[in-house]
Amino acid sequence: MGKIDDLQRQTLIHLLRSEKTPAEAAEELGRSVSWSYKWQERYRHAGWEGLKERSRTPHHIANKTSEHVRQIILRTRSELEAEALLADKLSYIGADAILGRLSSQGMTSPPGISTIERILRQAGVTKPRQPKLEKEVEYPTLHLSAAHRLTQVDIVPHYLKGGTSIACFNAIDVASRYPAGKQYENKRSGEAVDFLVHVWHELGLSTYLQMDNESCFNGGYKHPGVVGQAVRLALYVGTQPVFSPFYHPESNGYVERFHQDYSAFVWKKVQLGNLAEVRHRSGLFFPNYRHSHHHSALGGKSPQQVHIQIPVRKLPAGFSMPKKLPITEGQVHFMRAVSKERQVFILNKKWDVKLAEQDQGVWATLFLTSKGARLRIYDAAPDISLRHCLAEHPFPLTEPVVPLQITFKSLAPQQKSWWQAFRNLFQPSVSAPSTMS
Repeated sequence: MGKIDDLQRQTLIHLLRSEKTPAEAAEELGRSVSWSYKWQERYRHAGWEGLKERSRTPHHIANKTSEHVRQIILRTRSELEAEALLADKLSYIGADAILGRLSSQGMTSPPGISTIERILRQAGVTKPRQPKLEKEVEYPTLHLSAAHRLTQVDIVPHYLKGGTSIACFNAIDVASRYPAGKQYENKRSGEAVDFLVHVWHELGLSTYLQMDNESCFNGGYKHPGVVGQAVRLALYVGTQPVFSPFYHPESNGYVERFHQDYSAFVWKKVQLGNLAEVRHRSGLFFPNYRHSHHHSALGGKSPQQVHIQIPVRKLPAGFSMPKKLPITEGQVHFMRAVSKERQVFILNKKWDVKLAEQDQGVWATLFLTSKGARLRIYDAAPDISLRHCLAEHPFPLTEPVVPLQITFKSLAPQQKSWWQAFRNLFQPSVSAPSTMS
């Protein structure tokens, strides 16, 4: 039977490569469908050598997943890997994507994520995560579980055929994973402002808008105490800007991870010759991502489904920016590390934080009101009920702060912690830690 079995396995591969399905090939050869899947998978992983018979020594494993299910998981992984090479398909091949595919195909009682990951590891098709070797500064961060609370934005550069640089601005709602993006030939403040308006039309307005320290977002590094156009626009519509720590992309991790998916689809599968081609290609990606079910954190739902569960706060119809953006009442936040001189660098100025330790991560908030501005530095983010104020400084402004327009007051959610901070805004500077609710 050995030679006959060898010939049947080889014939199976010939039939499959002639575009017959595993079921059709199995029927033609008088074999079971599971047999067909088994040798198809071995061929995929080891080529013709994989068709050789292996040892039949039994291995007993308690609660072992059935061979048929294991083969389906490996087959689905193989299909996703093949699709990832296609120009019009997404590039997700992990356990969440496999589970989503099995569920969408109507599989009843599909295996869990941990089971799928175990089978992938045993098959040798995954890469182990590498541990971090150095201890990093622990920065205060927001922990928000609802959509429309925190949007992260960032820029990833790419290059056209010929070398021209394209600035790809991306944004993602942290809770729903709902993204938006737009591409430009430059990354100046004008492009940043245009992109933010695009984001708010696509995603709606969120409570917080997190950015990195690019000049187009923070106003540049020439003038101390600068309040840039992107910050002014965010305050103007009732959103609170948040600046990530310097040189710490992990703090903006959701949009950084999204860059990888965006780049894999838009840039790595085709060559793009101009901005129009980039925008067209990008336009294919975002709808696919919004309706994908690969995110484990979304419980099998797509970003689109999660994002619309909570009403979206849109920009008013016909929104247009004023010719000159004022500084509007509100809050601007900064995640920073304390230097050995016990200072933090915010808006091109150094600020003392004597009650903090070197390399301590802190959260600073610039409170802007019609009565003036003050900078307060805390040991925790504003969504923490109990935190300490480590320092307070008056913040010099050369222009007045205007009230938030009634149009945007209806869009901005009111937070208890904001008003408590507001009532204490002009108390004397602290000389010892105090609790803030």
